[in-house]
Amino acid sequence: MEFKRDNLRIMTGNANPALAKSIADCLEVNLTNVIVGHFNNGEIQVMIEESIRGKDIYIIQPTSQPVNDNLMELLIMVDACRRASANSVTAVVPYYAYARQDRKTRGREPISAKLVANLLETAGCDRVITVDLHAGQIQGFFDIPVDHIAAAPVIAKYLKEQNYPDVVVVSPDLGGVTRARILADYLRAPIAIIEKRRPKPGVAEVMNLIGDVEGKTAIIIDDIVDSAGSLIEGTKALVDLKVQRVLACCSHAILSGPAKERIESSPLEKLVVTDTIALPEDKQMEKIVVLSMAEPIAEVIQCIQSHESVSRLFEKRC
Repeated sequence: MEFKRDNLRIMTGNANPALAKSIADCLEVNLTNVIVGHFNNGEIQVMIEESIRGKDIYIIQPTSQPVNDNLMELLIMVDACRRASANSVTAVVPYYAYARQDRKTRGREPISAKLVANLLETAGCDRVITVDLHAGQIQGFFDIPVDHIAAAPVIAKYLKEQNYPDVVVVSPDLGGVTRARILADYLRAPIAIIEKRRPKPGVAEVMNLIGDVEGKTAIIIDDIVDSAGSLIEGTKALVDLKVQRVLACCSHAILSGPAKERIESSPLEKLVVTDTIALPEDKQMEKIVVLSMAEPIAEVIQCIQSHESVSRLFEKRC
């Protein structure tokens, strides 16, 4: 079916306007004029400056830092679109906040990832598009369609172009084996697994490594790099095992606290991330390569607007 742009409107909050602009450019449309600011008392103000009656709205807004401000911007924008008689509202949330709080690990804990899903539905979302959820089962927290995009094809394409020899894809923990296997399939490479334990939040200790890495190009794959403590511990363990070089790939670069200093002073050769989270100037460094997810997200939007199957995009191989 032909892709019609007449009914399509792309909006953005303050979280990642550069990504929104790139998506709009891929779709050959202009961003809808929206003012997203604050009242004097700190409350969020949203003003849509053109008619969207009967239009299909896509709001590009990762819920990255400041997490709660960006989440509230998204919710209020959805509500504003609903009250402006939009035909449909899709929340494009490349980075889904609170995803690591997807289950109870001890008594009296919230399941915040489910709460965020409830808030998006209550605000009036018809659909959600997201990238590399920390836990795939979060899709089941929604009672509306969720299109879950993988960054692996984009990352694999870049890695193939670099033509690294003797590649082994390394999962930083047992829970990331599926993610590592997907990237390894793209690269036609074996995998290895780091066995570690977390004595407390934000602290990781490497206990063992499953697989052969000596003399190889080790590529660690994860969905999030936050404080980078776990990533650097894994890198050091691989260096001790005499790998040729260590690279890392992460979909979402939070880079909080000491992350930048840890990465710069580590034996990590390169960190490949995507632009699901805007990387501010003070967190940029020579070791970091940023790849864009604009094209894959735009392709999903185009499929939805054309009433075509989105799953065919997931079957693509780079």
